[in-house]
Amino acid sequence: MTTSIVTNHKATPICHLIHSADVFNRRGKFSHLPCKLNVKKSVETVQLWAKIKNTRTTRTTAFATPNENDEGERSGSHACSDEQVFVPLENNYNSNDLDEEAADSLPESGSGVFQMVEHSVNLASLLDKLKALHLHVLASEQWNASRLKLCHKNYVESAKNLIHYLALKCLDIEPLKDDLALISLLNLEMINSSVLASLTTCIELLENLQLNSSRTGKDVGAGISTQGKLYHQKNGNFTINTTRMKACLNRELLLGPLQGSRCTHIMTTVGDEALESETLITDLIKAGTSIIRINCAHGSPESWSEIIRRVKRSSQMLEAPCRILMDLAGPKLRTDNLKPGPCVVKVSSKKNATGKVIFPAQVWLSHKGAGAPPPHLSPDAVLFIDDKNFFTVVKVGDTLRFIDARGKKRMLKISRVFHVFSGTGFMAECTRTAYVSSGTELYIKRKKDRLPVGQVVDVPPRESSIRLRVGDLLIISRDSTCGEDNSYGHASGAYRITCSSGYLFDAVKPGERIAFDDGKIWGVIKGTTISEIVVSITHAGLRGTKLGSQKSINIPDSNIRFKGVTSKDLVDLEFVKSHADMVGVSFIRDTRDIIVLRQELEERKLQNLGIVLKIETKSGFEKLPLLLLEAMKSSNPLGVMIARGDLAVECGWERLADIQEEILSFCGAAHIPVIWATQVLESLVKSRVPTRAEITDVASGRKASCIMLNKGRHIVEAISTLDNILNSNSRQMKAEVKSLVPSSHLV
Repeated sequence: MTTSIVTNHKATPICHLIHSADVFNRRGKFSHLPCKLNVKKSVETVQLWAKIKNTRTTRTTAFATPNENDEGERSGSHACSDEQVFVPLENNYNSNDLDEEAADSLPESGSGVFQMVEHSVNLASLLDKLKALHLHVLASEQWNASRLKLCHKNYVESAKNLIHYLALKCLDIEPLKDDLALISLLNLEMINSSVLASLTTCIELLENLQLNSSRTGKDVGAGISTQGKLYHQKNGNFTINTTRMKACLNRELLLGPLQGSRCTHIMTTVGDEALESETLITDLIKAGTSIIRINCAHGSPESWSEIIRRVKRSSQMLEAPCRILMDLAGPKLRTDNLKPGPCVVKVSSKKNATGKVIFPAQVWLSHKGAGAPPPHLSPDAVLFIDDKNFFTVVKVGDTLRFIDARGKKRMLKISRVFHVFSGTGFMAECTRTAYVSSGTELYIKRKKDRLPVGQVVDVPPRESSIRLRVGDLLIISRDSTCGEDNSYGHASGAYRITCSSGYLFDAVKPGERIAFDDGKIWGVIKGTTISEIVVSITHAGLRGTKLGSQKSINIPDSNIRFKGVTSKDLVDLEFVKSHADMVGVSFIRDTRDIIVLRQELEERKLQNLGIVLKIETKSGFEKLPLLLLEAMKSSNPLGVMIARGDLAVECGWERLADIQEEILSFCGAAHIPVIWATQVLESLVKSRVPTRAEITDVASGRKASCIMLNKGRHIVEAISTLDNILNSNSRQMKAEVKSLVPSSHLV
């Protein structure tokens, strides 16, 4: 049937309507709002009535003025472009019993309330605006009907609500917000998860208020009532309650059910360091971790397999479910490996301002097969000895003598002994700075006994880096052989590093900005060739900033084109499909990346593998609604990670707070769980002391479904702290102020 809007008692066909909606702007005038409609489908007849000065009068609250350019659009269904989203959904919406009860819950004495409201705002005008807004939302759904048809059945209703939210966002509704705030009826900032149901309920409440006022003798007319179920459609039951249930279901499908009274998941990144301790994975899960993240940019399938084996074993032993997320490396630009430094470890004590030792350096000593020290210990250095017999004669109080890499005589004093899984370990103290290398021999100092000698083995090479200062020149080269001998300086006065990605050299131009190591170092490109880029450093620390191997490179001003899924990602995906619960897709930029990923997953029949879209580029953020709608075409559980490190560099530090709120809002409208990531409690993880800003950042992160921590020395303690923050409540505070509340018999 053909839908009409009755205005001035003349019916207008729907094909001549809803090409624009008029709502009041800030100056109280009407503003033209573009809004298109797919007219292939018919909807029910709509009548909009408004009450003006107690007189029953019809008024147009949404209308269209088609021009000669509109004929092509009205002739049939519109083919949606991947780069455009128009506003509203299909006619599959309705209110549930909760909404109906809310609309009918006004008391018989509502006339007094109505008179009070009329003094504060023009109720008829407010209803007109809400109805126009409601119609605009519906029109956007209808216009995007062809796009919504492509969504998987699991996501159709969520996709509709996302379109509704986009329709709401494209309007200037500040005056309407103010009017609704005056009568404390609806906060338009909080309805992103159920846009249509919230608007419908608000309209019904206001109309019911008018109907109640008619009992005092006012004639508002039958046309304004909702008895005809103006906003209730035959199909669909997606209401405020069901949107909440849908959001919870999507979260559980991706992240798993929450345990106990917890309300937020905790994700922890682990790498090869987890293999050095038999208890680390178990301690992480005990502390509150429910998801383990493995970054495929580091490590190997062998180490990933062992990590996952330990996760599953610990999860089963503790009866605590723990899922696995594996991040595909993606096309991220990174510095190549610098030439390894010497295999030496520095041991130094802590001193006060006068140079006096206030705390000796703590050194862990054990056989190389005994593994890492227990997680509750935080040694300054770890030394492995090749001979097991050496530790059979060592006891607490012994002094070990050695000559360090500089030829200096030094001593270690054994202070404590620990029994670990594969043997015995000792904690020793060193009061003087020493440089210990592989091959260093340790002698036990005793008067008469002839004792064995222990030899230090497997000292890892020191991480190489170059220290860059403002004004320095840096040459980035394609050739990996150029940077090894020149990484610490160059005859021309420029430092040199390498980057094997050809995308970088093909995309940049002189004058564009370039950032390194998550924005710690910034520069401007001075010149380019096929194989080199010359950069002038414009921002670094006062004493310079170190740039090492495998550090990020960002070029926010360049329109660089990446492959969404690299050849390495495809190889890693074969491992992911049989070992992980979720796959993280890095550096998503547009819908083509989603299409390629979906094809690869369909080819491998991975319909149940969770997908996490990592938003870490400006393009990814700006196209997030399109990315979500494209990802909703498959049945895979879906989530979004706010990768705030690269995102801040790409979009600007000052915009990050607003950007992460926008991402939360968009995902809330789509009922998609969000993972809050990057530098969460970083100071606590690294130094055991959090900053106040980090604590409040975590509190803000409670709006997300999951918070992710990166690896570090004090990661177990950080997870425990995070778990306490996320699951704290205010019951104790309420008890303390209970004396300020009247007793129950007085209420």
